[in-house]
Amino acid sequence: MHAPPGAARRHSLLGVVSLVLFVGIHLGSLAGIALGVSWRSALLAVGLYWLRMFGITAGYHRYFAHRAFKTSRAFQLALAVIGASSLQKGPLWWASLHRVHHRWSDTARDLHSPKQRGFWYSHVGWFLSPEHDATDLSLVPDLARYPELLWVNRYHWVPALALALLCYAVDGARGVVWGMGVSTVVLWHGTFTINSLAHVWGSRRYETADTSRNNLVLALITMGEGWHNNHHHYMNSARQGFFWWEVDASYYLLRALSWVRVVRELRAPPAHVLQPRLARAAEFAGATFAGAKAAAEATLTGAREAVEQAVEDAAPKVPSPT
Repeated sequence: MHAPPGAARRHSLLGVVSLVLFVGIHLGSLAGIALGVSWRSALLAVGLYWLRMFGITAGYHRYFAHRAFKTSRAFQLALAVIGASSLQKGPLWWASLHRVHHRWSDTARDLHSPKQRGFWYSHVGWFLSPEHDATDLSLVPDLARYPELLWVNRYHWVPALALALLCYAVDGARGVVWGMGVSTVVLWHGTFTINSLAHVWGSRRYETADTSRNNLVLALITMGEGWHNNHHHYMNSARQGFFWWEVDASYYLLRALSWVRVVRELRAPPAHVLQPRLARAAEFAGATFAGAKAAAEATLTGAREAVEQAVEDAAPKVPSPT
């Protein structure tokens, strides 16, 4: 079925507008740096980066796309608004396309696979393409029943505009440049690296059907999203760093929010997901301990023999009778 000519023109216009805004925010932020930076603007830039990264990782991704935990309707709306302020479109749009990504990961039907379309398309091209502008509500029926989420999804630019006005109230034009411009640009490319790099750069613990990888660097800049191979192996976990040494700041904040009952029922990977890895870790630790024990015993034996030989050499020699 062919789309009506009006819809095609609308999608084309939206594509041009999205591209102009995307490039314009990059150029405006770069030019605005000439205004200098104050401590207020610096705090805005850093604080809004991490706040909105949490809105994307814990809100758009783990909550709306995967329903990895439960919360109240009020905090659900708060997550939607914070995520929308990142200028990464609406929560239902984001969740619906992310579910498509998981269903068809690294196949020809994947929206942003670097394996299929290369680095730049997987990084930003898919996001700017008018082909992906519409929200398919049939993919998110669990979310589409909330009118307030539908409103945020349709008017996703409103939270960003409100945040820009707040930045202006805090530090004028510099506040807008750093709090909304520079911070948003860095936030964009930080989150986009999970699409473009987390299927290319890193290690693979689990043999998933896609090319997902775990990467500590990406995990640090995205508050835990870099444990992407873990996530593709078991996508419904609120915790993407499955083990204590895998830093997952979004999960730590969710745990803290669960203590004060803002969120609840944080889903975790079941034992059968973790057990093979733990068994291999225990086997490795056992082999390492056995090797260290054998080496220590060999060292002690050698030392004892050396001491005995030294004592024997130092003892006075008694001439044998003739």
